[in-house]
Amino acid sequence: MTNNPEPATEPLILASGSRYRKQLLEGFTRNFSCISPDIDETALADEAPQALALRLAIAKARKVAETRTGATVIGSDQVASLNGQALGKPGNYDNAVKQLSLSAGNTIVFYTAICVISPRLPEPRQHVDITKVHFKALTNAEIESYVQADQPYDCAGSFRSEGLGASLIECLENSDPTALIGLPMNWLTSRLAELGYRGNG
Repeated sequence: MTNNPEPATEPLILASGSRYRKQLLEGFTRNFSCISPDIDETALADEAPQALALRLAIAKARKVAETRTGATVIGSDQVASLNGQALGKPGNYDNAVKQLSLSAGNTIVFYTAICVISPRLPEPRQHVDITKVHFKALTNAEIESYVQADQPYDCAGSFRSEGLGASLIECLENSDPTALIGLPMNWLTSRLAELGYRGNG
């Protein structure tokens, strides 16, 4: 890849229906579209959380790229892990309270995987960003109050770091805060620039 690539003319597609990922990518450019791929996100037998996140990110990108062959496609997935066991999206109040009760006083590892497929690339580019979240020791009342207020039912690990969920955290260990929200923008913007996509367009 040259240092000064020709400006990209290929459409840019985010293979996701996540409003969080859409908002993050809009910080770089608004010149993209979103397609939510229909894939089976069930973990394979004995599949590690990091491997699951990467497999799903690749699968999402490939699913969209199959029908949008001239486009650059971004696929991403995030899996939260407690003691090596994946924590999915809670989906409802009771599951969110249960997840946060397990997380309280413990460290949750978030694996945020990303895959970029482009006609400008000989092979897909992929990356996994790792964030360790150390949760405070929380009371049942604190957990229930947070879940009622923030309703993080579509978030892995049952909390939003960019919202009220910040109050649940003792400290974070990561290199890219956007990865915890759902899309590792430090890595992604560098890859898009290498492909000729200009920011703020």
